[in-house]
Amino acid sequence: MKSQRARKVAIVGAGDVGASFAYALAQSGLAEEIALIDLNAELAEAQALDLAHGLPYMPPVHIHAGSADDYADAAVVVITAGARQRPGESRLNLLGRNAAIVAGIMKDIVACASPAVVVIVTNPVDILTHVALRSSGLPPRRVFGSGTVLDSARFRYLLSRHCRVDVRNVHAYVLGEHGDSEVAVWSMTHVGGMALSDYCAICGRCDGWQVAKDEIVRQVLNSAYHIIDYKGSTCYGIGLALVRIVGAVLRNERSVLTVSSLLNGAYGLHDVCLSVPCIVDAGGCEQIAAGRLTDDEASALRRSAEVLRQTLAALDTASGGATTGDPKGRL
Repeated sequence: MKSQRARKVAIVGAGDVGASFAYALAQSGLAEEIALIDLNAELAEAQALDLAHGLPYMPPVHIHAGSADDYADAAVVVITAGARQRPGESRLNLLGRNAAIVAGIMKDIVACASPAVVVIVTNPVDILTHVALRSSGLPPRRVFGSGTVLDSARFRYLLSRHCRVDVRNVHAYVLGEHGDSEVAVWSMTHVGGMALSDYCAICGRCDGWQVAKDEIVRQVLNSAYHIIDYKGSTCYGIGLALVRIVGAVLRNERSVLTVSSLLNGAYGLHDVCLSVPCIVDAGGCEQIAAGRLTDDEASALRRSAEVLRQTLAALDTASGGATTGDPKGRL
């Protein structure tokens, strides 16, 4: 077994998301080594070489195409790999194929006794985080999903535009599923350290605020759909969100981020992976920062959890419970 390299990040999947993350990570100066891994070895090689050609203009970092051997000494493994939907293929069948891919990667990570924190990005991220956990047997704190970190950033961006305030002075969270049942939590929203209701009282420019709130939530929910319709995929926003998440691990920041983690009691929820505020440090998802929700928000979060449970149950039924992956299909 190799000793862990302090700031090595292995990225599994060299497509749009993996490459955009690698590009943003390289420029951040957070990592000292970045390994790009893909079933398409030529793609990984090309992406790594393209990035390496920009090294004269970036902080020092070793970027290269890698293999499963790179898991052994990585501090963080980020999984963006996934199958594309085939013509006429059902979403459930696609989910089954992606579950097998993620489970196979997790088996490789476990096989080389990797000490890495594992971040799942492949969608549906909450379901695949659950699959990654139970197929690997790793401690829940070491395996979590990117969750609603990007959704929360979209929420903050839209609020900053509406309130005409620097987005860095807006704190707001989206919880639950990274998907249609996600919950924008207004009770946890602050502008410049003030509760949103207090800020609105001094702002004085909100007429029909409920209508504005509904429109902001609608835009948060539909942002990804619009981007995918226009250009085929989202990659830059999630790439930057992953830099934020991975930076919290590499620098042991103890940052509060809405990553998708396994809940067993927090917010009254059990045996489901979804996003709530979590403290992220060098060990992974160290602690859930359970806050107080309004009754409506708590109900919405429970509904989101139920949506995820139903999807996981459908996956188990379709696969006969065999979501542990096919080693022949690993990346």
